[in-house]
Amino acid sequence: MSLNHSPETQTKLIARVPSITGRELPEWFQAIDNGPSFLRCDERANWLADEHGLTHGYAAAIVHEHERHRRNRMGFV
Repeated sequence: MSLNHSPETQTKLIARVPSITGRELPEWFQAIDNGPSFLRCDERANWLADEHGLTHGYAAAIVHEHERHRRNRMGFV
């Protein structure tokens, strides 16, 4: 599974997350923050997919977006 979607695909996946999953991104981010402390993004995506019944594409997109938001909050570019 690749966590590296094209920017266009990432944008489209993230835009569809609420309608496909029934949950908004902040809820998914909270699930990741409260979930197991995996070091690797692919481990988080696998956990998210397995634990919450997401496809790996959506799980990877959510994890990627979570990491992007986390880096921005911490002041990393």
